[in-house]
Amino acid sequence: MTVKILADSASDLSKVHYSENDMEMVPLTVHLDEKEYKDGQEIEPVVVYNAMREGKSPKTSQVSPQTFKSIFTSYAENNQALVYFALSSELSGTYQTAKMMEQEVKEEYPEASIHVVDTKCVSLGYGLVCLHAAKRAREGASVEEIIDAGTHHAQHMESIFTVDDLEYLYRGGRVSKSQAFFGSLLKIKPILQVEHGKLVPLEKVRGSKRLFGRMLEIMEERGADLKNQTIGISHGDDIQRAEQLAGMIREKFGVKDIEIEMVGSTVGAHAGPGTIALFFLNNTNK
Repeated sequence: MTVKILADSASDLSKVHYSENDMEMVPLTVHLDEKEYKDGQEIEPVVVYNAMREGKSPKTSQVSPQTFKSIFTSYAENNQALVYFALSSELSGTYQTAKMMEQEVKEEYPEASIHVVDTKCVSLGYGLVCLHAAKRAREGASVEEIIDAGTHHAQHMESIFTVDDLEYLYRGGRVSKSQAFFGSLLKIKPILQVEHGKLVPLEKVRGSKRLFGRMLEIMEERGADLKNQTIGISHGDDIQRAEQLAGMIREKFGVKDIEIEMVGSTVGAHAGPGTIALFFLNNTNK
């Protein structure tokens, strides 16, 4: 029986990805206008972005323990192997909750092949890790081989972000109020990266015209065998700029395989509309 791959909605993968790769998705929760929605199932990202443009501040919460226990128990009862590649533990408590439920289920089903892996990744970079693991699963790889391949992919995933408005990062505690104010005043665009699972500032670029050029320079400095890997681009309801960046990458590096997806409701609620994120590997040897 093929090993099943589980991802959460912060992977920003589409329903087509889950269907075509025989993966399962567990949703985080979005809180908006005093209502709760299952991310990726009950609310579209554009609804969240429009709310943020109107000045609203949607919140998110992790997957519940009972949800994980139910999923893990069903796989244990059917004696099927499951590997859950989780959103970075530095950005959500979902991984820790899943680990607790993994141990709880294994107390009742000691032989259960249930495994929880912290990717330290987010958005489509995390999604690419899950797709790589699912590919190995379809090829008939063992649980150990899948975890090894997914972990290697995650450890070498570069995640470069920029946002359209620093105000959203200020609300999320990523920049100070003065940085947000002066950044907007001086038209400074931040470039951030995921480092050890956390989203941290990398540098600032004055003017949007230089922004994508600098992102490609970072890509050239850090990337490995870019032409022969899958590049990820996710966007906060700005497909035009995402496709512009994709065109620049194809022209500069000869890349053929680029996945473009909208940043989902969970990640988007913190990054805001206009976010552009770029994902690529700095080591493709494994």
